[in-house]
Formats: sequence, C-alpha cells, structure tokens
Amino acid sequence: MTDDKPPYVRKEVIGDCTLYLGDCRDVLAALTSGFDALVTDPPYGIDEAAGKNKSRTNLAVAKDYGNDEWDAEPADEALEMARKVCRHQIIFGGNYYQLPPTPCWLVWDKENGDNDFADCELAWTNLPKAVRRLKFMWNGMLRAHGEPRGDHPTQKPVGVMKWAIGNLPSDSKHIMDPFMGSGTTGVACVKSGLQFTGIEREVRYFDAACRRIEEAYRQPDLLVEAKPRMEQVSLALE
Repeated sequence: MTDDKPPYVRKEVIGDCTLYLGDCRDVLAALTSGFDALVTDPPYGIDEAAGKNKSRTNLAVAKDYGNDEWDAEPADEALEMARKVCRHQIIFGGNYYQLPPTPCWLVWDKENGDNDFADCELAWTNLPKAVRRLKFMWNGMLRAHGEPRGDHPTQKPVGVMKWAIGNLPSDSKHIMDPFMGSGTTGVACVKSGLQFTGIEREVRYFDAACRRIEEAYRQPDLLVEAKPRMEQVSLALE
C-alpha cells in the first residue's frame, strides 16, 4: 500500500471492462503492459465546438453540448503513451497526427449525401493490411440501423467501432481506449466478447460509458454474461 493518491478519480469494473475516470496521461503512466490493441478516437482540435459548425448547411449543424472541452487540442503526448503499451493500433483521425507511414488505413464512408461534412473519416493503423473501407450511413435522421447520435458530440456508431475491432489480428483480446468518451469502443468490445480498458476525464461521459456498457451486457444476443459491477477504492493500479 502507499499513501499516494491513485492516478484516477474513480474506477469501475463491469464484466470484462475496466473504466477509469481521470486524466489519461496520469492513468497511462501506471499502465505499462497487458494490452493487445489500441482502438481510439482522440480529439482532433478542429474547432467544431467553437462555432465553426454554425456556418454549415443541410443537416451539418452539430448538437450544442454546453461546452467546447470535447474539442480539445490534439492529444499527441497521451496518444504516444498509449501506443507504447499496445501492440496493434487503430487511431481515428490519425491524419491529424504525426504518425509513421502505413499500408493500412481504415476508411469509414458515411454516405453523407449533399452537405459539407466530410464524406469519410480515416483511421490510421499499424496493421499489415491494405486499405479497408466500410459504408455506414451517419447523416441526420438517415443513420444506419436506427442507432441514436448518443451522449457525446463525436460519438462513433457501435457498428463502425465493431468493424474496426474486427480488422485487428485474432490475438487481440484486450482493447484499450484512453479517450473513451461515452464508451462506444467498450460497447463494441462487449459485443465482440473482448476485454476492455477505457479512460475518460469528463464525469458525464464516464457515467454514460458505464451505463452503455452495462446495457450492452444485458442484451439477449450476447454470449458473455455480465459480471457484478463494483467500484474499486484501492490506492494503486493493479
């Protein structure tokens, strides 16, 4: 035991998912190994919350989420820390970061139609594959599979994150997302029968992630039975 404060505010264990509320740099400094893959959607710093979207037209106006903290400056330091503890890596918005050349980008075609949102989003990977593309509509009321826009302004569809995870090598059993947001990567891991570790600094998004992951375990089509939820109060990461 130690008298030092833990590098997180709160820790929740839900089934095979471990969620940390805190600054990902602090938590990552204590997580040194044990992760097969990084699958994440870090902030790009593209000023969406600062009013840029107000000039957009035709279903391109983003929902007002009350502040602009979700649209922070690019998180290069934390992303580099996460890459060091994960063998396989998928990073949405990787085109906004200084990352090594790669033969494999994952391309999400949103089938946006006629508006000034980007037609696609790119995910950088270190996977030894060719470029892969998924068509998955995510435009206004025309979203694929009726999935709601969700609790976070940049929340990815579960189907997209599940597809991304499905491109990982078969030995990828434990996935990390240090920019968890409202937990879509975790939900996709639950639906894929994988372990998940997520980190989020905003309480409201952390709570949303806990709720969504619990709900995912309750879905009747899942093969993995939910384990009891508990809050850890230990002073050190396991």
